[in-house]
Amino acid sequence: MEQSTSTPKKGFLQELQQRRTELRDSMSALEQALATPAVGRTGWTERVHVALVELSADLREHVRITEGPDGLYTELLEAAPRLSAAMDRLAEEHAVMGETMEALLNQVTSPDAETDVERVRELGTRLLGTLARHRQRGADLVYEAYEFDIGGDT
Repeated sequence: MEQSTSTPKKGFLQELQQRRTELRDSMSALEQALATPAVGRTGWTERVHVALVELSADLREHVRITEGPDGLYTELLEAAPRLSAAMDRLAEEHAVMGETMEALLNQVTSPDAETDVERVRELGTRLLGTLARHRQRGADLVYEAYEFDIGGDT
């Protein structure tokens, strides 16, 4: 497989790593909020809502840094146009994750949120799984283009 000899703008991959870490941290916050016992705890939906708002902001920032006019995908198209199909797939996933995020935010702000804990947990867990797989594919894409490991955030 042909590797790119191009390198991204100085500091770009470090910013990408930082945003990746922030996204992982907000994913962890949502996972913890969802795992908190909900029975008899009126603050459960509030905690989940706060975690979702943070994750939503980090996801929007992720989309901006990847799909924006000076974003990762623009850089990758120049460096490794052969990866355009993979970039298209990741962009499509952004839309799906955004829709799931919106559904979750609507669910936890509805009057039934306290009684529909299982539905919130189901949607939240699905979103976290999708995000985890998306992050893996994104890391693979960057590595394939630049032979640079943006990290597993351990």
